[in-house]
Amino acid sequence: MDILILGGAGQVGTELQRPGLWDTGTTVHAPAREALDITDAVAVARVLTERPYDAVINTAAYTAVDKAETEVAASWALNALGPAILAAETARRRIPLVHVSTDYVFDGEGQGAYAPDAPVNPRSIYGAGKAAGEIAVRTINPRHAIIRTAWVVSPHRGNFVKTMLRLAAERDELKVVDDQHGCPTFAADLAEGLASIAKCLAGDPEAATGTHHFVNAGATTWCGFARAIIDGSARRGGRRIPVTGIPTSAFPTPARRPANSELSTQSLTAAYGLSPRPWDEALQDLLDQLVGPTHAQKEARP
Repeated sequence: MDILILGGAGQVGTELQRPGLWDTGTTVHAPAREALDITDAVAVARVLTERPYDAVINTAAYTAVDKAETEVAASWALNALGPAILAAETARRRIPLVHVSTDYVFDGEGQGAYAPDAPVNPRSIYGAGKAAGEIAVRTINPRHAIIRTAWVVSPHRGNFVKTMLRLAAERDELKVVDDQHGCPTFAADLAEGLASIAKCLAGDPEAATGTHHFVNAGATTWCGFARAIIDGSARRGGRRIPVTGIPTSAFPTPARRPANSELSTQSLTAAYGLSPRPWDEALQDLLDQLVGPTHAQKEARP
């Protein structure tokens, strides 16, 4: 089996290339952006004709949410035009496409966890571009799975967990937004889910398609997430400092963030049998990698 991964240098793309993730006999191809620009239809067509790919997973995206407010063309090229080209070229070759999207397609004003079929209403350039990319994939390639996610963290690149750990080592107090709610997602878990979905679509022409959500179970605020990070780090020898909640209004940004980013994974479980584990459990595994074992883990070692 041959799998093409786009956005391989990102958090999720890196995890999709993790040794042991794929079955023996599967070859993962993850060309660098310099080698394949997904906004170049000729280049995409050329790559897809090089071998009979069994599935394509697109994690490539313009993710600089605030910069997108002024870099509109660049943002929309990667988040809307690129997915449209991928959808067209994969559909032409009957290749299933797994496309990663975002909670930012919602306005964040709803109550409870958003279902995949909830009306989208993006309030940022980034969210609008991602919503347009979804429409393209949904319209052009019938053998697609659009997987929305949120608050992605990992040992790779810049992300919220790594930022909180860095700031905790530099400051005596952290002030973090406490009125934005969402579900942290761990890139390793998401990658496992995407791989499972891709294998399902590649191996079964009748496999479920459509739009689904993958986030780790449970919800919190950015402040609650930060407190869990600092507490977990402290149990591993890091500094324990206070984390104070602040309103979004005290931390203005060019792009509007959804106040509610909670996503329901019920349809994901029904379609593919995937039930993401709790985010606080996954956080401990991530902190083991970034900080080290807890004092209790050290004491339990022979």
